[in-house]
Amino acid sequence: MSARGPAVDRLLPLAGLPALDVPAAELARARELAARHGMVREADVDLAGPVIARVERFAAERDRPAITDGGRVLSYAGLAARARRLATLLENEGVEPGTVVGVGGPRSASVIAAFLAIELIGALYVPADETWPAGRVRDVLDQAGASVLLIDGERGGGSAGDAGALREGAAAAGCRVVRAAAADGLEPWSGEPRLDALDQPRYVLFTSGSTGRPKGAVVEHQGMVNHLWAKIVDLELTGADVVAFTAPLGFDISIWQMLCPLLLGGRVDVVDDEVGHDPVAFARAVDEQGITIVELVPTMVRHLLDDLAPGSRDSGGTTPQPPRQRPLPGLRWMIATGEELPAELSRRWLDAMPHARLLNAYGPTECSDDVTHHTVTAGDLRLLRLPIGTPVVNARLYVLREEDGGTWAACDAGETGELFVGGVVVGRGYLGDDVRTREAFYRDPFGESPTGRLYRTGDAVRLLGAGEGGADRPTLQYLGRVDRQVKIAGVRMELGEIEAVLQRHPSVGAAAVVVHEYPAG
Repeated sequence: MSARGPAVDRLLPLAGLPALDVPAAELARARELAARHGMVREADVDLAGPVIARVERFAAERDRPAITDGGRVLSYAGLAARARRLATLLENEGVEPGTVVGVGGPRSASVIAAFLAIELIGALYVPADETWPAGRVRDVLDQAGASVLLIDGERGGGSAGDAGALREGAAAAGCRVVRAAAADGLEPWSGEPRLDALDQPRYVLFTSGSTGRPKGAVVEHQGMVNHLWAKIVDLELTGADVVAFTAPLGFDISIWQMLCPLLLGGRVDVVDDEVGHDPVAFARAVDEQGITIVELVPTMVRHLLDDLAPGSRDSGGTTPQPPRQRPLPGLRWMIATGEELPAELSRRWLDAMPHARLLNAYGPTECSDDVTHHTVTAGDLRLLRLPIGTPVVNARLYVLREEDGGTWAACDAGETGELFVGGVVVGRGYLGDDVRTREAFYRDPFGESPTGRLYRTGDAVRLLGAGEGGADRPTLQYLGRVDRQVKIAGVRMELGEIEAVLQRHPSVGAAAVVVHEYPAG
């Protein structure tokens, strides 16, 4: 069972990371290419401000709705008060700066308040989704070293996940279960938010590992807040925006969905699973709640378009849906993430929703979520595979290829290589897992990262030059995992590219390409 205590004590220090072998001449060339092709993007954003401080500022200036959750509305003042009462509850349970706190249950206003409470104390947030089996809950809480699992006292009270898997998993991990409702009536925590340094660990999210054992990626405060501002800058968010909170708690996109609007005085709308899994009900909720920003996986975007089409059926499958002159008129952005965005689906979106821009987002959990954004245009549809774009603010991207002997060289426009990420976005590594940290994180050989770290994504990309495929500026094209690149008769082939060609045929909905070796003769 994992040791409880400050999480930072179980993180590999920078000096323990391996060095990436890039010859001096290639280092200079990689820097020059990254700058020339726009793969380095610097911006001055406020990394020092805790989210709770912005929430309390809006509460004091002009209170307004912060969260809508079903039929409930929680104002900024109410959210701040709830967060401070939860902070008192957690401190009474022995939570200290640097320790890990589990938060379990469905998406809810209470989960957002719990995150802010953990931020106040200076602890780390680790989510446990109510849909997980008990074994997954146990593994996550145990590896994280969480001593407390806070569960939603409002919406999770009667759910099977709360009564069963969350409690069972917590018990197996030696983790106490505390109900958020126990904070009612407590005095609000009166201290200032505990932020000792910008590289202070803020949350842990567990990703799947190839061995079957989940990996706990640790993201720092500066990386998390930078990503929130990256969304604000590129989506041109304002206090008038309403972001749909649709992601399960264990997904990295849940962080920005529940926090980003709070930096601006905007609103988070919590979408429950019953609505989120029904495209017709979800479209109705977008209209009724005034949601302006939605993020979905491409599969769900396809279902949404299918059900918004004239003559489609309602959620019961029996009654034709009335045609709309302009579906979802208040929607400003659809963000596609989590899966590769097909060009055919993008064409459908641009035709049906010309008023709502489509953003293709890419990024690993280990780098504070998205590291590239690309606004899809009609010109992109000529490409077999859509661009994933250019860096978000304060990210540095390098496309490198491994040479014989294990050294690395820089790739120029038109060349394919592996994507490496530097900058403030790079996380700290995997909690309590030095071996897998050393496999993915390196000391930054370019010497330009505030974190000192460089992350190896394992993703193959092509750097497209300006004008290539209709692009108006250099951009990146995702080709798949590097371990899906094969060599046949001396020729390197990307299996993902073959799949993309097959999927362009109107009779092909999905395709998977594998290589079989047969003995000679």
